[in-house]
Amino acid sequence: MSHSHDHGHDHGAHASSRRRLVVVIVIVLGVFVLEIVGALLSGSLALLADAGHLVSDLVGLIVALVAATVAARPATDRQTFGFQRVEVFGALVNSLILIGVAVSVAIGAAFRLGGHPEVQGGWMLVVAVIGLAGNVAGLLVLRGGAKASINMRGAYLEVLGDTLGSLATIAAAVVILTTGIGWADAIASLVIAVLIVPRALSLLREVVRVLSESAPVSTDVAEIRKHILGAEGVVAVHDVHVWAITSGAPVFSAHVVVSPTVFAHGRAGALLDELGGCLSEHFDVAHSTFQLEPAEHAEHEGDTHR
Repeated sequence: MSHSHDHGHDHGAHASSRRRLVVVIVIVLGVFVLEIVGALLSGSLALLADAGHLVSDLVGLIVALVAATVAARPATDRQTFGFQRVEVFGALVNSLILIGVAVSVAIGAAFRLGGHPEVQGGWMLVVAVIGLAGNVAGLLVLRGGAKASINMRGAYLEVLGDTLGSLATIAAAVVILTTGIGWADAIASLVIAVLIVPRALSLLREVVRVLSESAPVSTDVAEIRKHILGAEGVVAVHDVHVWAITSGAPVFSAHVVVSPTVFAHGRAGALLDELGGCLSEHFDVAHSTFQLEPAEHAEHEGDTHR
């Protein structure tokens, strides 16, 4: 049986994620207060919608921070893979919050389209520009961790939604200032809602994929089989399983049928090292487990293995 880990790397990654999240929480909180004041002064639903989105961001970012903190805890006899999957649950909460905010913003905007709202475009523009600067700063902080963790990707998408919302609000403010059309604010709110939903659904699909233990999208199971069968002494491979504990943490296990000479010549250890190295180098699988077995053992295992 062979396996490999990189706990030092995981610990450093979680520590970095926590630092990034704390910085972004402070930024988002500042932008939220600014947008609430700006919405009251200007009467802008778009600013209020973006502030509401920021509330969901704050909740989502705090959930992400808690998840990153818990995920850094070491494995136990009960949680044998550790607590990394908590990140997935954090991403699930984030995606549901995003969908809820999008629906509420869309409903509010629909009501406004039927009226004649008075919006102070000047205040709206100033606050939206400052909010945009804060959101861009948050994106730059989170960008480095967004590719490595589904939890951090959820947080990144939250702030990205705010950035796009700020751009829509700026556009609406310019329209109001130049044409006096107040319902441009409601249109901007609808745009914000439309921008949120696809990203939320994409994150939700990724969460479902991990929780259902599907093979990661980037993992080619057939190619892995081909590599294993190419190793000297390997006769067949079956009972292959590939899943992920969390995004970017694939796990692999398989039963490998080997020729009698592998055991007779004491090559089992070397073969396990070779297979584990292959999975790590070519497929970025840090945790792999192989059961080496002679052909006669594989024959009486039955037809339940693939």
